[in-house]
Amino acid sequence: MRLIITFHVIGLLLCSQLSFSQTGNDQLAASILADSRLDTIQARALRLLTGFTAGTSYGEVWIRDFNTFINGSLKVHPPEKVKDMLLLFFKMQGPTGDIVDGMIDSTKANVSYDFRYFKLAPGWAAHKNTVETDQESSLIQAVKKYIDATGDRSILTEQIDGKSVLQRMESALNYILRERWSPQYGLVTGATTIDWGDVQPETGWGVRINDKTKWAIDIYDNAMFVLALQDLQAMLPPDYKVRRNWKNIENQVRANVRKHLWISQSQKYLPHLYLNGSPFSSTFNEKTILYTGGTACAVLAGFHTPKEIAAINQQMVQAAGKEQHATIGITVYPPYPLKEFPNMKPYLYQNAGDWTWFGGRMIQALIKNGFIKEANAELAPMIDRAIANKGFFEWYDVQTGQPKGSGDFRGEAGVLYDVITLLRQWAMQNK
Repeated sequence: MRLIITFHVIGLLLCSQLSFSQTGNDQLAASILADSRLDTIQARALRLLTGFTAGTSYGEVWIRDFNTFINGSLKVHPPEKVKDMLLLFFKMQGPTGDIVDGMIDSTKANVSYDFRYFKLAPGWAAHKNTVETDQESSLIQAVKKYIDATGDRSILTEQIDGKSVLQRMESALNYILRERWSPQYGLVTGATTIDWGDVQPETGWGVRINDKTKWAIDIYDNAMFVLALQDLQAMLPPDYKVRRNWKNIENQVRANVRKHLWISQSQKYLPHLYLNGSPFSSTFNEKTILYTGGTACAVLAGFHTPKEIAAINQQMVQAAGKEQHATIGITVYPPYPLKEFPNMKPYLYQNAGDWTWFGGRMIQALIKNGFIKEANAELAPMIDRAIANKGFFEWYDVQTGQPKGSGDFRGEAGVLYDVITLLRQWAMQNK
């Protein structure tokens, strides 16, 4: 196992230096279509996606996870069943427009969350991880995926307590603009976490805003917001009267991301732009840390030129090459030192754990932007370890190669299913 992963990392470094060209398209397409590993992964993914919870160690249905495996879910469930799960999140929408993080059978609601209960969703308990700002964006993206896969636009006019789903999606975006917004920078805000993570640095219950919270701006929240804005605009009927000029807001966020977060000289993103002080010591240089997950979402949101995407990908490959068992899914690199982030040790979980859940999204971004050779090469170690470990694990230890977390993580299964679908669509067009 160790030799296989190491060999692929070396291959990543070599392949990432090759720019995509039309030469050899037919050979590459043929090799992709003949790769039986891809069949194995997709078949296993569909067997796992018969459920909606995040994985074997989770009782909740999380919207940030569901958004990433809804395409696979629609292959194994009737559309109405998937639609009902989406509508449940709207039935539990807060009075200010906010969307809950996860929901669980109310008889199993025994974790230390502040559970919410809704008359429109009897039998369910819901909670919101308040340090995140991606729930609203994730739900809108999931609705768009549902419509793209089924053609069923009736979900948009579905009435929930006197409001249509379209109106509720606008309310969700307005919640972000009202409650999670920096007028100074014109960008989405959230608590300080590691990249796309959901845990604050200070010890204690790190998923809840408290008196120690340091508010910040990062690329993940803003990229997810722009993806949601794009999806909402694509779903709007011609005769629908919007509450805001969403295109203008999208353009403003794009411009402000470039102005305040993108570091052109180093071709990477500033980890955080702080609003009420940093939680880290004055001697710690956070700018040295590479954020991969939020950056992948930024590429998916169309923030970058091909030249920038090549530079971004090269940095991710180089970071992966510094650890024996890493792929470009390594969350951040280098990890935060324990003294700076006491709530999460280095190389643990989101602090430089390796997540195919997000590495796979960078592969999607590469495919969508024409970097097929790079995508195929960088996908290989993710595929190999899923096959070797006979499952889809939540994350992987880059120092030992051991799988960690939930043993049947639907987020990884869904992202890999989507990646393979995209790769094969390209191959069919270029064979």
